Amino acid sequence: MRFVVKVVLAVGLLVMGGSAIAIVNADTTGPQPLAQAAPPGVPISQYVPPVGHVFVINIENKNYEKTWENDTAAPYLSTTLRKKGVLLYNYFGTAHESLGNYLAQISGQAPDPEIQGDCQAYRDFTSTGVQDPGQYVGQGCVFPADTPTIAGQLDTAGFTWRGYMQDMKTPCRHPVLNTPDGTQQPKVGDQYATRHNPFMYFHSIIDRQQYCENHVVDLTQLQADLKQETTTRNLSYITPDLCSDGHDSPCVDGRPGGLASIDAWMKVWTPRILGSAAYKDNGLLIITADESDGPQSDSSACCNEKAGPNSPQPGINGMGGGRVGALVLSRWVQPNTWNTTPYNHYSLLASIEDIFRLPYLGFAQPADLNHFALDVYNGYSP
Repeated sequence: MRFVVKVVLAVGLLVMGGSAIAIVNADTTGPQPLAQAAPPGVPISQYVPPVGHVFVINIENKNYEKTWENDTAAPYLSTTLRKKGVLLYNYFGTAHESLGNYLAQISGQAPDPEIQGDCQAYRDFTSTGVQDPGQYVGQGCVFPADTPTIAGQLDTAGFTWRGYMQDMKTPCRHPVLNTPDGTQQPKVGDQYATRHNPFMYFHSIIDRQQYCENHVVDLTQLQADLKQETTTRNLSYITPDLCSDGHDSPCVDGRPGGLASIDAWMKVWTPRILGSAAYKDNGLLIITADESDGPQSDSSACCNEKAGPNSPQPGINGMGGGRVGALVLSRWVQPNTWNTTPYNHYSLLASIEDIFRLPYLGFAQPADLNHFALDVYNGYSP
């Protein structure tokens, strides 16, 4: 494995452990990258800090400019939170529409046409085999029980995890197999979307009812879990509802939706995370978007992304889900900094696997995929 550190030419460089880290004002636009590779064979401990709790939040269908530029409609996210972390300027989605991106983050699986259509029917995935790198060949939505996920990896390694889904109400809620997905359209008081909850697409999770109910719960449970470090899971995967994640605008309940509702949600939930003992001790928070506005606006990709065996173009009109950006916050991250290394959702999966010393799944495996290193963990001194 190798990692690439990018720096901005127009600013000074902070040298840490032999790597150049960009310390850049958040108002800087269009940074120009200069690549610097780490020596081969460097141990993970030399570029991954001792993170014990990872929090992942996805917003919906927002390209980089809409979310992170100065005139954004989400000033709390793009300014207040932005100043606390490192902004990943070249972070990309991996597919269109939504579901394929969520699946990439927890399994490394590329989409098929039904997944690209957000699985209007909650249909079993019929597999005819497995193809490198770890891609299940076939069609459908709910993957066979032997499909590996980061959830199973964490279980095996003795770590804990939970998915927190706003408006889910009933734990492990999903449609009946091989029937239409009734959560495709929001309702007043029920804006949960199964397609934004990737754990529901693996038989290894949903077939064990008690296990599933303990691990995939309503968002309200997060506040209680954050009260103590011992009750905060090693991985907390958080999905706002269809209004609070910015997917709908306006929302079925009268809220404005879009970035305004994203900002309102962030003002409530991110202080709870950042104020928790787990985050303060050894936490890492990643905020990103699943995809850009849609395949018509941006299906670009990075990181030499390739199509899986089941669909020739993961982004429908291109190879990716467009540039969305990501914000990383941690005690090991320098506030108000930039990073221009290309990353995508497979990079995120690989980087979480690095943290917990887990094997790489699916499209997190290729050797040329960038993982978070001292360019992201720019406040870490091994």
